[in-house]
Amino acid sequence: MKQKKRKKPSLALKFLFVVALIPAAIVAFTLLAVMAYSSYGDTVKETVQKGQDQMFEVPFPEENIALYQEAAERYDIPWTLLAAHHRIETKFSTMDPLLSPVGAEGHMQFMPCTFVGWSHPTCSGQGQGKIPEADKTNPQVIAKYGGYGVDANGDGLADPYDLADALYSAANYLAQNGAAEGDLEQAIYRYNHSDEYVEDILHYYGRFEEQYNNS
Repeated sequence: MKQKKRKKPSLALKFLFVVALIPAAIVAFTLLAVMAYSSYGDTVKETVQKGQDQMFEVPFPEENIALYQEAAERYDIPWTLLAAHHRIETKFSTMDPLLSPVGAEGHMQFMPCTFVGWSHPTCSGQGQGKIPEADKTNPQVIAKYGGYGVDANGDGLADPYDLADALYSAANYLAQNGAAEGDLEQAIYRYNHSDEYVEDILHYYGRFEEQYNNS
């Protein structure tokens, strides 16, 4: 008795079979991609972060280190913290002009009312105030209204556009708001009420500590 020959699957059935496998293949590929991302995601993120840092980085002004250290020692804070603020606020004074759209002034971007003192009768809101220009840099006026401005170079003016004055003033502010007691995060947050700002400052603070204080 002759065996019947098995019929070969039709081309249509083969096509349906292949089509049925496609979703499974997509799922498998997706799972592999997710696993790969999970394994190497941190490396990718670090690489991207480094690339962004390099793209927007400005050279560290090592000629300023002595001034950072003098101002920081005067107010008992880490000089690398002061340098980090200088980097974030004006990219080491490379921004032009040194005046923000909301009125923050100078190398360390002080609002006039913070520099001169919030008890000044014109101070309210964001702190622009309507302080006469002569009073903005007058140490006696600043002392009267409880501001943070400092005449660092002894020329009779506390000028936010003078680098020494600005750095000493920033060190004074950070010290009085927690940095002198070691509460760096509180001091940074008081300087600019933003969690992202705190993270940015701490990023550069850590970098400068590693580069200049751990060698």
